[in-house]
This record gives sequence, structure tokens and C-alpha cells, in this order.
Amino acid sequence: MQIKTVLAVAFAVAASAANAQQMVFTSWGGTTQDAQTEFWAAPFTEKAGTAVLQDGPTDYGKIKAMVEAGAVAWDVVDTEFDWALQAGKAGLLEPLDFNVIDKAKLDPRFVSDYAVGSFYYSFVIGFNPANFSGDAQPATMADLFDTAKFPGKRTFYKWSAPGVIEAALLADGVPADQLYPLDLDRAFKKLDTIKSSIIWWEGGAQSQQLLASGEAPIGLFWNGRLAALQADGMPVGISWQDNITAADALVVPKGAKNKEAAMAFIAEATSAKAQADFATKTGYAPINLDSPTLMEAELRATLPDAQTANQINADMAYWAEHRDEIGNRWYAWQAE
Repeated sequence: MQIKTVLAVAFAVAASAANAQQMVFTSWGGTTQDAQTEFWAAPFTEKAGTAVLQDGPTDYGKIKAMVEAGAVAWDVVDTEFDWALQAGKAGLLEPLDFNVIDKAKLDPRFVSDYAVGSFYYSFVIGFNPANFSGDAQPATMADLFDTAKFPGKRTFYKWSAPGVIEAALLADGVPADQLYPLDLDRAFKKLDTIKSSIIWWEGGAQSQQLLASGEAPIGLFWNGRLAALQADGMPVGISWQDNITAADALVVPKGAKNKEAAMAFIAEATSAKAQADFATKTGYAPINLDSPTLMEAELRATLPDAQTANQINADMAYWAEHRDEIGNRWYAWQAE
């Protein structure tokens, strides 16, 4: 009897192992993916019993190649929202199952048929206070482009034009409500005025290093990276004037092998607690409308969703439509 019981248990364990599900989540790496692993993947595994394997970094060319080859290895991917809108129209993504994902709880700015927000952030002016004393501290986009009044190298994100183009136009006097359609000639003419002073950052960690070292004492940053420096005790100047919002998105590549698990994972990742915990850790804003009530008021005041009075929403639909056109010009300009 005992032998039969032991065998029955053994067979049950074997069957459970055989049926155990796993999925792959791909993101950008670094502290952001660490937080996604801790607050999204780990609770999801505990609740659903589905192991979440981590991969990265996100690679748009790889997603396209996998979909076209019918060999998709990624189930959920963290992407830029404008790319997600473009990829959905191009047939590279699965439509999301909103019977599983409660989109009524999500910020409508970051919801489409093929993508929901992962988190949202602001491009803000960051500066090293040691380089700018007294009242002579930068506050506006015009200040960011004024190398006479605020000398030193500037740093901008190399791999993506959204945010930088808007900043250049704002610095040149374009009213916030008249940014779109973007006047590219005017934006690049303004960028030309500081081109020799630009040091490009290629990842969030590098942007922090450039600022902390003083090599580039002023620039345009993801707000969460500045929050992380402050959390480490470094004095950091931040101006939220005309902060420019953008968002990451969670998507499911067309033909993903674990589509059901992918939808359930996105539902967990965008839930109120998961978003609140992630925001608390990273300094990026939650996209679940119920998350702020789960966060401390002092912390909430430091996040992009508390800076709406001076906030400009980058038009992700516009960027999705013109992403390739502007991107080609952006990289050609850098290479000139």
C-alpha cells in the first residue's frame, strides 16, 4: 500500500512537472528589469505557477525576424509605446485579450488594441548642482540650449528622437500646444546650435555616470534615473518645467507560444499593486489608475503623474506614424 502511495505521488509530481508552464519576458535590462522581475514576474509565478524566464535586451529587428520566421521565442516584451503602435498596425503583435486584462483600470493614454502601458516616465532637465551655483540654475528647455548662460556639455539619449525633438522646439519658442506636427527643420536647426556640446548617452546607467562625474553637467534624462541618483544620496537638480511624457508598452509578439500565459502576465503586471510597487522602486509613474492610492503621498509627489501642471504628452500616435522617417533623419544628423 505504501509502495502504491509513493508511486502515485511520484507519478503526480512527474505529471505536474511535465505540465508546468513557463514563459519568456523580455525587457531592457538594468534596474528597470530587476524591478519588473521582483514586482511583476515573481508574484505572477507565485499566483499562477508559471515560471517567467528573463531575456533581453528588447530588439525590434529580432521581434520582426522571429515573427516572419514563425519562430517566436518571446512571449511578452517591454517596448517603446510608439513602436508598439506601429508594430500592431504592421501585424507583428497579437491583439490583447481585454477579458483577461482589465483596461478600465488603466490610463487610457496608454491603451491600444495591441499594447498597454508598462509604465510611463518624463524627460526632464537634470543638472549637477555643483556646476551651477546660486540662482544660476537651469529651469527651462531654453536654458538647456543656452551654453553661454549655462556652460558645459549637454547629454541626450542617442537612440530615440522622441523627447529631444520636442525639447528643441520648446527651446526655440514653439508653444506646447502647437508642437505637432513637428517642424523638423526648425528642431534640427536648434539642435545645430549645441551639436558640438552634446555627449550622447546610450543607456540609463551611462546618463547617470555622465551627470554624476560632471562630464555632462546638464541634459535631458528619464526622470527615474535621476530619482535613483537621489536615492543613492547624490545631490541632483531636476526641473519639471515642460516635462515631456512618454511610455513603455507591454506587447505579445504575433505567434507567441504561450499566449494565454502572456495575457495573464500582463494582467498581473498592470494590476494596481504591481504598478504601485514598481513605481515606488523606480520613480516611474504607474499606468493603473488605482495605484496612487497604494503609495505614500511624499513619494507620489516626486513622480511624473504629480507634475501635470507643467506636463506635455508626447504624441505617440504621431511618432508611430513618422517613426522611421524621423529616425532616419535623426541618425543621419548625428553622423554629419
